[in-house]
Amino acid sequence: MYINFWYPVILGEELKDEPVKVRMLGQNFVVFRDSEGNPNTLHDICIHRGASLSEGLIKKDCIQCPYHGWQFDGKGECKKIPSLGKDAEIPKRAKIDAYPTEEKYGIVFAFLGELPKSQRPPIMPIEELDDEEGWRPNYLTYEAKINYERSIENGLDAAHNEFVHPTHGHEGEDDDYKVNELKFEDSRFGVAKKWGFGFWHPFKSPGSKKEGPQIKEASEERWAGSGIVGPNQMWTYIVFNEKSEFRQYMFECPVEENHVRIFLVNMRKMMLDPAMDKPIADRCMVVAQQDIDVLEKVEPSFTPVSNTKEFLVPADEPCIRYRKLLSGWEKKGWKIDSDAVSEASGKIAYAIPSPLRKKQKGWVIDKIPLS
Repeated sequence: MYINFWYPVILGEELKDEPVKVRMLGQNFVVFRDSEGNPNTLHDICIHRGASLSEGLIKKDCIQCPYHGWQFDGKGECKKIPSLGKDAEIPKRAKIDAYPTEEKYGIVFAFLGELPKSQRPPIMPIEELDDEEGWRPNYLTYEAKINYERSIENGLDAAHNEFVHPTHGHEGEDDDYKVNELKFEDSRFGVAKKWGFGFWHPFKSPGSKKEGPQIKEASEERWAGSGIVGPNQMWTYIVFNEKSEFRQYMFECPVEENHVRIFLVNMRKMMLDPAMDKPIADRCMVVAQQDIDVLEKVEPSFTPVSNTKEFLVPADEPCIRYRKLLSGWEKKGWKIDSDAVSEASGKIAYAIPSPLRKKQKGWVIDKIPLS
C-alpha cells in the first residue's frame, strides 16, 4: 500500500448529515460534510485520549470528539477544548491530519499523502460523463478479500478472459487462441507516463460473428484497451464497433493488504435506455465475481517480491510494467511498512502523513512507518 495517491473514500450520495468512518490503507478516517456541503477527510484518532472521531457529532463545521468534546475543523485544526474554558487559547500542537478531498464522478476522493498540490498525481478523468446523450453510466461499489495489486494486474491481463469469463472468451476451447500483439501507449488523458501507461490489442470473442463488421476485416475481431493511473486507478475500453463500446473506470481502495473496496464507473455507448441500467449492472457484477473467485485463491496473495518467482510470458508485459512503477514509488519511500504497523497494533497509533506535515512540526501522532 502506498501513500501520495488519490483514493476513493465513499459515494457522494452516501455521505449525508452524519460523520462516517472509513478504513483505508489499514488506518481509520472520518469523512463528513461541512455546512456548505463540502466533504472533509480527517484522521479518525483524537489526539487527546485516542477516541474515534467518527463516533462524534458535526458541530459548526467541525467534528466533535465523543469523549471530551474537542472540536476539529476540516483543516484538522482544533477549535475548541471544553475543559480549558470558553475563551482559552488553543495550543498550536492541537491538530490532526487533514487530507485534500474532492468530489468527482459521484465519488468522494481523498489524497492520502504529504505531496504539495503541484506534485500530486491526477484523479483519472471520465470525459464521457460530459456527453449525456452519447453515453450512459452505471455506478457500482463492491469489496473483496484480495490484494488490490493482484486486482489491478488482473485488469491488465489480456490472457485471462479466454478462461475466466465465458462470455468474453471461448472457455479455452479455441485451438487457435493466442494473445495478439500488445500496442503500448505511454499515457492517456494527458497523464504523465511516470503515473501510468496503457495498451491496446485485438481479440476474438464468441459473439463477434453475430454482431456484424468490427474495426478490422476479420468478423470475429474486436479491440480492447486497458491501463493505469497510479497504483490503484485503472481504465478498460472494449470496442465492439464504432457505435457500440464499453468504457470502464475502476478506482480501487485497499482497506487492508488483503481487502479491497472497488468503485466502478461503467460507461456504455449502447443500450442507453435507463431500463438497461440494472441488467448491465448485474452483468458487471457477474464478471467481477468471476475474477474474485480466482483471485481469492491466488498464492501468494501479494504480488511476488521478484518476477523470478513467477514464470512470466510476453502477455504479462503490462503486469511487469506495473510492477516497475510500484518499485519506483517504493524507492521514493511511499510504500507503507505493513509488517511494522502490524507489530505495533494496539501499542502505537500511526497516521498517514498529510501535506501540512511538510510545513509544520509538533505532531502528536506518529507518521506511519514507510519502507
